[in-house]
Amino acid sequence: TTRRVASVLKGLGLKVAAIRHPMPYGDLVKQKVQRFATYADLDLHECTIEEREEYEPHLDTGVIVFAGVDYEAILREAEKEVDVVLWDGGNNDFSFYKTDLLIAVADPLRPGHEIAYYPGEVNIRMADVVVINKVDTANAEDIVKVRENVHAINPNAIVIEGASPIYVDDPEAIRGKRVLVVEDGPTLTHGGMKIGAGWVAARRFGAAEIVDPRPFAVGEITATYKKYPETGCILPAMGYGDQQVRDLETTINSSDVDLVVIGTPIDLTRVMKIEKPSQRVRYELEEIGKPDLEDILKKMLNK
Repeated sequence: TTRRVASVLKGLGLKVAAIRHPMPYGDLVKQKVQRFATYADLDLHECTIEEREEYEPHLDTGVIVFAGVDYEAILREAEKEVDVVLWDGGNNDFSFYKTDLLIAVADPLRPGHEIAYYPGEVNIRMADVVVINKVDTANAEDIVKVRENVHAINPNAIVIEGASPIYVDDPEAIRGKRVLVVEDGPTLTHGGMKIGAGWVAARRFGAAEIVDPRPFAVGEITATYKKYPETGCILPAMGYGDQQVRDLETTINSSDVDLVVIGTPIDLTRVMKIEKPSQRVRYELEEIGKPDLEDILKKMLNK
């Protein structure tokens, strides 16, 4: 959703930067203010896979990302360069800044979460706009449940529904293959999801089999499966440290499969050598109906 907002604003001729919520995995003094404009900056700041998953999709579209520790200093640096600052929050905080427009996302694949968790519910209650995404893959009754929950706690919010279509460079490469599906780690573990975009793509494009990666898991990946046994037949891309990245690489390359389907937000081949053929899965937000995000953003800018 943040990428969609950035795209609209750039289309209106505005300079945009995303400020990402804190991800304090390293030296906090060195991380006071971080600026990411190129993929090389990710290496310079020694980013984990989890950090890269948040920053890289913005870099893919030419949006500068700021992050770090001192969020006043970060804001002042961003304001020097751009017309509009986007607070790109995670699922465990709300905006550190007073916003002109607050957009929250509710996931119908996790119905009820929008009113069951802090601070997610806070974001829904404060939101000017609530986007219900993934309506092309969610059950109709779950979409209705989320819509009703949002209305119950924030009846004044504008609700936008959107599809989250998936894209694969070569869908035919998946057909008939025995595949390993790699998904965003936090989504599968503490995020409570059992599938992701990679699993959807493998099913949709005719994979012969989604191979269970657990027999091939090593080291910290084995430990992740023990801690989160419900993760099942999908490989979570854990990478909070160098050892996890190496164990993930070994697990992928040891798997007895024809193809790796990568559903992570980042290009894993930038941080490891994958020896097997692979296809990367991407998804974007496509709003359904009116008003859409462009209408709402134009109205905000014209105030």
